[in-house]
Amino acid sequence: MGILDTLESQVDAVVGWGRKYSLFVYPFVTACCGMEYMAASCAHYDTDRFGAAYPRFSPRQTDLLLVVGTISHKLAPVLKRVYEQMAEPKWVIAFGVCTCTGGFYDNYATVQGIDTIIPVDVYIPGCPPRPEMVIDGIMKLQDKIQREKAGLLRRRTMSVAEIPSPDTLSTIGGLTPHGQSKR
Repeated sequence: MGILDTLESQVDAVVGWGRKYSLFVYPFVTACCGMEYMAASCAHYDTDRFGAAYPRFSPRQTDLLLVVGTISHKLAPVLKRVYEQMAEPKWVIAFGVCTCTGGFYDNYATVQGIDTIIPVDVYIPGCPPRPEMVIDGIMKLQDKIQREKAGLLRRRTMSVAEIPSPDTLSTIGGLTPHGQSKR
């Protein structure tokens, strides 16, 4: 078991390094913090050196959701759907005080922190946060990604109770797996 554990830790380190420097960002921009997001993405701060520069605008192609700005209760289901459409593994950065805590919008229409809707990995406070804080938040997320276990060598064994019987297989369109009608 010692060799397998060593091999697993080495594979976890390589996979963590690869994930750390290949972040595909989905910017969910709703308010004024979007200007600071654009400033942080420009050449002066160069987020490309962190592997997080080129934004994707399809949640199915991303692994980092960058929530930027105020989230209203009307927009919350859209944010949750975008998060659910992202592929695993996925991470979330809350960008700005309105995203983190609701900011100075203490009213019925504003979500008081997106962590009530989706899990958040890194919080970047500020109104608006400086680009240096954004880069620091990306670096903290990269450290978190590097420490995660990939678990690629772990085998999942099924107990006898978990193995599905032919009677419990799902049917499509009312047909059994052999093409016969259940009716």
